[in-house]
Amino acid sequence: MVAVVSNPARDRAEALAAELTELCAYRYALEARFLELLREFDANRCWERLGLHSCAHWLNFKCGIGLNAAREKVRVANALAGLPLISKAFAEGRVSYSKARAMTRVATPENEEYLMMIATHGTAYHVETLVRKFRRVKKLRAAQEKGPHAYRALHYHTDENGMLVIEARLSPEQGALVLKALEAAVEQQPGVSAETPDDDGDDVTAVTREPISARRADALAEIAEGYLGSDNVACNTADRHQVVVHVTAETLAATDECDCHVTAETSYLEDGPGVTAETSRRIACDASLVRLVKDQKGEPLSIGRKSRTIPPWMRRALIARDKGCRFPGCTHTRFVDGHHIEHWAKGGETSLKNLILLCRHHHRLVHEGGFSCTRRFRGNVEFRDPNGRLLTDAPALEPVPRGEDPTAWVQHRFERLGIDDDTCVSQWYAGDRMDWDLAVFHLDEAERRACERRLAG
Repeated sequence: MVAVVSNPARDRAEALAAELTELCAYRYALEARFLELLREFDANRCWERLGLHSCAHWLNFKCGIGLNAAREKVRVANALAGLPLISKAFAEGRVSYSKARAMTRVATPENEEYLMMIATHGTAYHVETLVRKFRRVKKLRAAQEKGPHAYRALHYHTDENGMLVIEARLSPEQGALVLKALEAAVEQQPGVSAETPDDDGDDVTAVTREPISARRADALAEIAEGYLGSDNVACNTADRHQVVVHVTAETLAATDECDCHVTAETSYLEDGPGVTAETSRRIACDASLVRLVKDQKGEPLSIGRKSRTIPPWMRRALIARDKGCRFPGCTHTRFVDGHHIEHWAKGGETSLKNLILLCRHHHRLVHEGGFSCTRRFRGNVEFRDPNGRLLTDAPALEPVPRGEDPTAWVQHRFERLGIDDDTCVSQWYAGDRMDWDLAVFHLDEAERRACERRLAG
């Protein structure tokens, strides 16, 4: 008879693992129920009652879910409506949200049975990798049919150093045109002669010894500046094309020794990162400066009722103050309008105190949708729905009562599912390897057969 040696550390680890996997299965079942209700909420457009742009904005505003994640939840919720096998497994806690989300990107009633087989016997890594490879095959096939012009794109973002990073995908003829323009702009730069490789193999100009990549960056900025200054851009929209730098008078007058005290709050690009004091002074050498006098609360001087139209300098101050649409729950920062809280025709002034930024959607709701916008005596702006109910900026999430176990309610609600610590665990043997080519082939075959049946019918 073999004596069993007790190992407290091992026993505790196994108990923790069992409890974690069981709770995960409950989480998946609860997430499936959440998405089922969300689909109904979105189909009935219940989010319009708060004047929001979409169901994703409602999730962001009321549930504290980021917009990208919220949009994905709405997509998954709507996609699951036509996928009964995946929906059933998800609702029973047998499939995770990660697996369900990945499968809904490519799943159809014809191939969901095969996808469920992969999801049951494989991990989330297997499902996501298979979906990614299958989508790539479809994308390459579509590219061959449509040609490369259909997939042109340009993306940009600001990195942690405040530099703008641009990534472009151009058709061959567009790419050749852009390269020719860059080469011509580089050749026009002062101090540029023949290009020679430097010690690291990067091309540099013989005179300045600057990398040619840096010269191309300067050339791209010159091309943009030349376009904005040409006749191709309507002069009446010049203010919208200006690069605005917010900088205090103290920053412009500061000496080099004071630059260390300059922060992003004292000198920064509008809708962009902070810049140094020296950069601000360089830009100010050859640019129009607008002097904006503010009171103790940061309010600029009013132009009274002289004009209903918001002048450019006041619009810039309005953008600097509001940053974007002020409607509760709205995240739009572009394509916003200045709204007179007290309408100009009713005696309202064109002043920052009587102005607020609203996106086009909420501007229409305030004027024509029954929503109202008023400024209270302390300067706070209040919005009310067509029924007169106050719209608050704070989401109404109810906290869990202290001392209560939130998992008890979940377990009681889903006890009929018979969830245990093995419900959501993949039936994958760790020594097996996935044949990706075969897996993609089966998915492709299911789609091809479905297409043939539709054509035959």
